[in-house]
Amino acid sequence: MSEMFNPDLFVSQFWEWYVIIIVLGSIAACFFLIIWMGEPPRPKDEEVKTMGHVWDGNLEEYNNPLPGWWLKMFYITLYFGIIYLILYPGLGSYKGILGWSEIKQYEQEMDAAEARFGPIYNQYKDVPVEELAKNEDAVLIGQRLFMTYCTSCHGSDAGGVKGYPNLRDDDWLWGGEPATIHQTIANGRQANMPNAVTNGLVDANGEADETKVQNVTQYVLSLSDREHDAAKAAEGKKVFDTVCMACHTPAGTGMTALGAPNLTDNVWLYGGHPKAIEETIRSGRQGIMPAHGEFLGEAKVHLLTTYVYSLSNKEEAAAE
Repeated sequence: MSEMFNPDLFVSQFWEWYVIIIVLGSIAACFFLIIWMGEPPRPKDEEVKTMGHVWDGNLEEYNNPLPGWWLKMFYITLYFGIIYLILYPGLGSYKGILGWSEIKQYEQEMDAAEARFGPIYNQYKDVPVEELAKNEDAVLIGQRLFMTYCTSCHGSDAGGVKGYPNLRDDDWLWGGEPATIHQTIANGRQANMPNAVTNGLVDANGEADETKVQNVTQYVLSLSDREHDAAKAAEGKKVFDTVCMACHTPAGTGMTALGAPNLTDNVWLYGGHPKAIEETIRSGRQGIMPAHGEFLGEAKVHLLTTYVYSLSNKEEAAAE
């Protein structure tokens, strides 16, 4: 049966002709409807027949032909549709005489935008970020790029929301050096906090061991001097030193090479409430920072890097 059915053939031929028949058939049906409904104008002295419908005693419906102007507009619309289908895609895989495509139009618009705005961005491309952060115009351009591409996740003030880091403080998951910020924006990041089962925090049934999850939560709270249960934290430390220290270090200060957060600074990406920490340990987290390098280009990424860097280095830039 699998040898008789070819999905590529089904998609490339059947649906192409399906579209062509529906489109051309609809246009032909409209022509037929106009011709059928359209009647030549009657002489003025000819009596107009009625449809036989009477309301309120003497209100009748006359059988007059459709107005000529209305029919002409209908014909113009149909002829326009035919011409459009000849010039542009609309009949299956037929590309049209003009060879238009949305991809080609997009590329043309991008090329036009690059020719107009590219020199504005490129003039800053070779200036080091630390120096460029002192240039108010460059920072403002980077801010506008941020407002366009980054606010949906990090907020319009770059203060972040739950699951998306605050870019205004000095707490960095992957590092706050210009080269690291540039790499984050250009290539993206993929975080990976394994869940309790993956980390081996399981009970006799192979499910997440809630006792261990709660104990580790209490220990994590203790790392940032939060209110916690000392007895549970002591038990949680045993688990932490076995399972969690590989990424978060024995002191819980995190590891930027892995994007593992510092657990001692009381800065929380997904919330610092005990329930939120338990959920992180139990279910894990897989945060994603999309790559923007190919889409934006080197010059825009450089300006975005400058803006993000300036947010947590304002005092330094102002002093210099």
